[in-house]
Parts: sequence; C-alpha cells; structure tokens
Amino acid sequence: MSESADARHARAFLQHAAEPTTPVIAHYIADIGPVDAAHHIAERTAPTEILHKCRPHVSWRSVDTSLQTAADLGGRFVIPEDDGWPADVFAGLSTLDADGGALGGPPLGLWVQGDVRLDELAAAPSIAIVGSRAATAYGEHHAADLAYGLAARGVPVVSGAAYGIDGAAHRGALSADGVTVAVLGCAIDVGYPAGHISLLNRIVSNRGALVSEYPPGTPPARHRFLARNRLTAALTTATLIVEAGRRSGAHHTARLAGTLGRPVLAFPGPVSSSTSAGCHQLIQDGTARLVTSAVDVIAVVKEDSGAGTEPETAHPADEAGRR
Repeated sequence: MSESADARHARAFLQHAAEPTTPVIAHYIADIGPVDAAHHIAERTAPTEILHKCRPHVSWRSVDTSLQTAADLGGRFVIPEDDGWPADVFAGLSTLDADGGALGGPPLGLWVQGDVRLDELAAAPSIAIVGSRAATAYGEHHAADLAYGLAARGVPVVSGAAYGIDGAAHRGALSADGVTVAVLGCAIDVGYPAGHISLLNRIVSNRGALVSEYPPGTPPARHRFLARNRLTAALTTATLIVEAGRRSGAHHTARLAGTLGRPVLAFPGPVSSSTSAGCHQLIQDGTARLVTSAVDVIAVVKEDSGAGTEPETAHPADEAGRR
C-alpha cells in the first residue's frame, strides 16, 4: 500500500475500533500516529487503558467493507492526508468545551457522499441553520425562507437532516436549486431519519453532500448527534439558530460556534413560545446576533470578515422565498 492508503485504512480502522471522539484514543493517535496506533490496537499491544476503550474483535476486513460500501454509494473517505482536507477549520477544535465536557478534537476522517469538497465548503461563506426537531409551522416556514434566500445567493446551507428546522432548511435551499450539506449523527448509508431518505437523496443529487465521521453501518445515537455538532459549527462561516429550547442540540451547536470564534445568529420567535426560548436567551446574553432575513445574515458575515456592510440590492429571492 502507498503511504496515503495506509493512513486511510488505519484511520478507518480506528473509527471502527472506538468512538472517534474518545479523548484517550485521540491523544494516543496524536502521540504515535494513526498507522502505528491502528496496528497496536489490532494486535492488542496498545496500552491497557487504550484497549479498554476499544471494541473487541475489530478486523481489517471491516475496513475494506466500509470503503467498498462508500464507493458503491459514490462516496469517499476523506482524511487529513488528502489535499481536500480543511485542516485550518478543524485545527480550532479543542478536546474540551468551556464547561469541561467532552467535545472531541479534529475528526480522524470524514465519510462524504456527494460532490462537495470539504475544503471549498469551509473556505467559502456557508451558513449552518439548525433548530428544534419539534418545530412549529412558524419556525419551519422561516427556516425554509432563510435557507432559500441564502442558497439563491450562492451560499451553501449546512444542517443535520433531522425533522423540524433541519429538514426545512435543506428543503428551502433545494427549492432555490442551491447547495446544501447534511452533517449526520450516523453513517452515510443508514438513511436516518427514515422519513428523510428521499430528502437525503435529493441533497446528494443536487450538488450537495452527506458528511459523517462514522463508518458505514454505524447507527444513530444521542452522543453521536452531540459530537457532530462540533463539525457543523467548524465547517461553516456562521451558525443560525431558528427555534431552540434552552437545553437542546441546536443551542449546543451555537455555543460551540461561539467558542470557535464564529458568528452566532438567532431568529426571534413569539415571546410566549418555549421553542424560541433558546434563541431569545442567546440574543439576550450576547452570544447571538438577532437576524430576520437572509440579507441580515449576509451582512453579519460580511461585517465579521471585514468586507463591509453596504446595503445589498434587492434580490428576486427576497420575494420568491416568501410566496
């Protein structure tokens, strides 16, 4: 095998061997490199504390199967050794968040199905739109409207493919024939949630992508959704919250984006709505900027990048998205 092929197989093996965000495993890999770490774990010669965090009976055959499954889907396993790896944005991920909880560092690699290059997604302005699964009609309407306005202006929209705000954001971007990316809390071949399988297929077929740090066959789990939030925040220029409770995955993503130094935006809702309480809290404590349109979002991104905040001329999407 070539050096890059060795690294690809090793990183895929390590994802099979343990949860990618396990801190002690991440430190071990950083110390000796992914190839040696994978072989020591496979041969059970790694330190006991490492082996205790690993799944037993992981074989190299599972790696070959995963790589072939991804290829059959038209996907690929992108690793730090590849030219298309967004090293700069992932370098900002720390192993602990501000509250001392496990966050996970840079991913070992990402499974990608679709045409999007991760380095190009991270380099160009892109917006994460996330929010409550139990969204109201108000929230879904405005999430779709915001995504439509952004996508119509050529800004990729990133979300998590969940029901509620995530799905509305993806659909809004697709309605504008724009690019949208789903960062998943399960493998790219799992098709979760089941009610969004057709949506996931549309994302891929419309120049977008599905992205996951979990190898094919990995089912969804709550801790995996929390872990993927850091990738959503890191890969995008800014994070926009539309409907979120005070304790929610979307609220968590917003806090992570702020920790990474990215603009955090929030769309307000009715003051009596519990589904918007998290948005209001983020605005009130200064974590998020209040926005009410795609124009507002772009203005904040331009201001943060130093590009200025000149008023944007009228765009057809401003009216079309509201119909």
